[in-house]
Amino acid sequence: MTIPPTSYYPDIGVLGEDLVAHWLQLQGWKILHRRWRCRWGELDIVAQQESTTPFVTFVEVKTRSSGNWDAGGLLSITSQKQAKLWRTATFYLTQYPDLSVYPCRFDVALVYCQRFNTDSPPATNKPAIFESLALQMRNTKFKLLLQEYIPAAFE
Repeated sequence: MTIPPTSYYPDIGVLGEDLVAHWLQLQGWKILHRRWRCRWGELDIVAQQESTTPFVTFVEVKTRSSGNWDAGGLLSITSQKQAKLWRTATFYLTQYPDLSVYPCRFDVALVYCQRFNTDSPPATNKPAIFESLALQMRNTKFKLLLQEYIPAAFE
C-alpha cells in the first residue's frame, strides 16, 4: 500500500481558520487579513470590530483533533508565543499605520476537528459556539466546532 502524498491530507489549521473567520463575519466583524506573514511570524486573522468604539483584534486560531495533549491548543500559547505574536502585530501596525490609532487586543479561538466517514455521522459530546457544515476535501470529511473564543486572551 502506498502512502498518499502530504498534499492529500488537508491542513486542518487552515480549515479551523476558515471556520473562525466565517464566525467572526457572522458576528459583524470585518476581516482585514488572513495568514498575514512577516519575518517575525504569522497572524492567523486580523479583524476589526466596528462598534461604537472600533478596535483591531489579532486572532490566534488553534485547531486540534481528539486526543490532543495541550488542552485544545490553549497550552501551546506560551509566553514565548505571546511575545512572538506581539512583535508580529507591532510590525503589522507599522505596515498599516491607519489601524494603529485603534485599540488592539489578542483573542484566541479553540477549534475542535473531528474526521469521520460518510457512512456514520460524527458523534461528539463537546458543546460548540458555532458548528460548521461538514467540510469536504477530496474523499475525507471533517466536522469542525468552535469550542471556545477567548477575547483579550493576553496583553
